[in-house]
Amino acid sequence: MPDASPAFIPHHEIVIVGAGFSGIGTAIALIRAGFDDLLLVDDAAGPGGTWHWNTYPGVAVDIPSFSYQFSFAQRSGWSRSYAPGRELRDYAEQIVDEYGLEPKMRFDTRVHEASFDEATSLWTIATSTGEITARWLIHAGGPLSQPKLPDIEGIDSFTDDTMHTSRWDHEVSTAGKRVGIIGTGATAVQVIPEIAADTAHLTVFQRTPIWCLPKPDFPLGRVGRAGLAAIPGMRQAARLASQAFVEATFPVLAHFHRWIPGTDALEVAARSYIRSQVSDPATRGKLTPAYALGCKRPSFHNSYLSTFNRPNVALETTSIEAITPTGIRTTDGTEHPLDVLILATGFKVTDKDALPTYRLTTADGTDLADHWESERFRSYQGVATAGFPNFFTVFGPYGYNGASFFTLVENSAAHIVRVLDEARRRDAITAEVTTTAQDAYMESILARGPLQVFSNPTCASANSYYFTKNGDVPFRASTTLEAAWHSRRFPLSDYAFSN
Repeated sequence: MPDASPAFIPHHEIVIVGAGFSGIGTAIALIRAGFDDLLLVDDAAGPGGTWHWNTYPGVAVDIPSFSYQFSFAQRSGWSRSYAPGRELRDYAEQIVDEYGLEPKMRFDTRVHEASFDEATSLWTIATSTGEITARWLIHAGGPLSQPKLPDIEGIDSFTDDTMHTSRWDHEVSTAGKRVGIIGTGATAVQVIPEIAADTAHLTVFQRTPIWCLPKPDFPLGRVGRAGLAAIPGMRQAARLASQAFVEATFPVLAHFHRWIPGTDALEVAARSYIRSQVSDPATRGKLTPAYALGCKRPSFHNSYLSTFNRPNVALETTSIEAITPTGIRTTDGTEHPLDVLILATGFKVTDKDALPTYRLTTADGTDLADHWESERFRSYQGVATAGFPNFFTVFGPYGYNGASFFTLVENSAAHIVRVLDEARRRDAITAEVTTTAQDAYMESILARGPLQVFSNPTCASANSYYFTKNGDVPFRASTTLEAAWHSRRFPLSDYAFSN
């Protein structure tokens, strides 16, 4: 009697890399669908992803709290209409506890490499705490967690305190000190008003100005929170209004700009807002972008622009030549002595080593980062990539349409669950999106490019992380309802399953 073939049993059926809201939401969807053998790994010390790492002064959501939450776990206890970061971290911890995810999480674990074995149809994942195997691998790393340092001469030479906003050192005080902050993106817009009043002097080094608009940020108060908790339908109504606001202010205006040029009207309003907030004409001019609103992620803040009226705040737009042991030297030869240097220089979003943050290879040695580098970003609904079996991304290229991040997570999770359900029904051990399905999806998305605001020629000067080095904008050009529908109704024949 011949020996039975060995059964290749992985350590876990599913491994999810990332324990932020992407990983948390995907894990909950899988558990609800009956997939219980899963593990989430994260290099942080706790859950929350972006909201675990980013604790800088003033950190908060930039869309209404009613949209920035899971549809199945709506919270009535937000302190403000735009919740501060600490409440998002608490929310992540609350969800982990409520759904019993902690035993399925391994923290302080960084993934170094993942490789697929065709013989066993398993992923081998090398981590800082040991090797793991899995049948299915899901990358759930968010785009705003891996800090990007500026490419400036002498970046390591400054002898006093230096920190990136995403790794804020709360033992370092900026009070009474000469502080320099590099960057004027969404993070800097929140930090600058928070620290300006207490500094001896704050110099803001700006490369590209950002469009900034006011936001309807207000405390909800005890009565408001009680109403959300007690009045039937109140949370749902607040969420519906919030979702409509978010949809109107990004997906509709950004992706269908040629049909609905609403960003033009918003730009007029943004210019008026700058005039109302900044008293000095020269400073006002420096803070006014030369590119169209929408080319770059706009920001929303009620006191950022007016901060530049303070006598102890200076806006420096001359290019930085070098960082020195004592401060920053600009190209006009001016030395800016500093006691604290803050890097508000953003994150690795479309960088080669950002998605994913580790080397991932197929059985024939094809590296995902190299594949996307040579072929440009391509995917199927931002979730699967042809040629990479048993691998899914929650935040993949051409998956996010710019609405609530939580909507993306729920859509991607629904897509993944649908594929794995079908694999389970067929007793399949591999699932891979077909090249034909991927090509058809990419053709449909790219065909909408001329409609988008990103096609505006002025976008070339925006220095926007929306754009890859090839000039592509890997957003899902669709409304949120359309994305939700297709995430749950795509033909299962778009995948090849095998036993």
